Amino acid sequence: MTMAPGTHNPMSAVPPPPGPEPTPPGHRDPEPERRPRRRIVELTGVALLAAVLASGGTYAALQVGGGGATPATSSQTLVQGDTSPTVIQGDAAAPDWTAVAKAVTPSVVSITVTLQNGEAQGSGVIIDGQAHVLTNNHVVAGATKGSITVSLNDGRTYAASIVGTDPSTDLAVVKIEGAPADLIPMTLGNSDTLSVGDPVMAVGNPLGLSGTVTTGIISALDRPVTTQSSEQNESPFGEGDQTSSDTVVTNAIQTSAAINPGNSGGALVNAKGELIGINSSIAELGNSGPFSSGQSGNIGIGFAIPVNEAKTIASQLIEKGHAEHAFLGVSARDAVVTDGAAKRAGAEVVQVVPDTPAAKGGVEQGDVIIMVNGERIESSTALVAQIREMQAGQQAKLTVVRKGQRQELTVTLAVKPAGSD
Repeated sequence: MTMAPGTHNPMSAVPPPPGPEPTPPGHRDPEPERRPRRRIVELTGVALLAAVLASGGTYAALQVGGGGATPATSSQTLVQGDTSPTVIQGDAAAPDWTAVAKAVTPSVVSITVTLQNGEAQGSGVIIDGQAHVLTNNHVVAGATKGSITVSLNDGRTYAASIVGTDPSTDLAVVKIEGAPADLIPMTLGNSDTLSVGDPVMAVGNPLGLSGTVTTGIISALDRPVTTQSSEQNESPFGEGDQTSSDTVVTNAIQTSAAINPGNSGGALVNAKGELIGINSSIAELGNSGPFSSGQSGNIGIGFAIPVNEAKTIASQLIEKGHAEHAFLGVSARDAVVTDGAAKRAGAEVVQVVPDTPAAKGGVEQGDVIIMVNGERIESSTALVAQIREMQAGQQAKLTVVRKGQRQELTVTLAVKPAGSD
């Protein structure tokens, strides 16, 4: 299923119309035919390729037992089993990836979904002792009852059923039916403590190669990524048809760890073997022009949904079967505003919906939002991603430029109304 960086989805910040990225003053845009094009694509895949995987490392110890990560938010209700593993590295600067792989691969599963016109394959992560598996919504989209199977790392395969899906965050939870007692849930980390340059490992089922691990670093944090599922899946990997009309906007973790179609729903872990993200999409070059490569796989730019957001959504899906989202109540577009002696990109408010958190918090039409809780906002997409990462009832401190002057506004986010964009 192809995902492209398309139209802004009216979200919490009521969807902004699509528009070009702001061009800095004096900057001449490259000629269109010479500009490399990127697409963001989902990672589901089923093609089988021959591969050789080599690994090595330094000394590390494996700790097992009730040492699950402290929940990042008060709404976290996942209960991890006593077998959740944590790796204690002997040298943090040179992680022993062999030990990490041994600790985490039993917690990553391969998911196969039978569709009307074929099969889709992806990955998933066992997140608790109740046989719940966290994955991407696009991995299980189009599934009907009895059409999902989950294969454990040791080859055992079980039927699974959908517990809940959340298309707007591209997350879903399935439950293994008749699960064995020896499931090993993965230790959940805290994505708020990550830093650019941290070493990471991606684990999943790329191109049908289950149990594949790759390593890299965190290349960027809070990277606004927009993806949208196509109505007809035209994947070269024969995944079959999937349907979705939801635009997904994520404040993503960008990584250089090699991920490919089929890694969707798999784990991005740190050197301790803690889950820090759910792999969800990759960037690829366009297929026309002098910079085209025709690639449909890894080019060193992959994206993962931060685990703190995933934990919040997963807990709601397990508890209620659906998830609630934060709502600000504005429509915005990309803009460049004068901020002191410099210019700055931001999200210009083009509409404030009456009786919403934005209206009650004093946001006005024409305000350019440049920060949320101290995090830079450089586009309308970034605003959508930042709000979606937050929870209803949480306060958001907005830094806006109004008539050339900075102002600080505080809003309390509400629950996104049913049926709203």
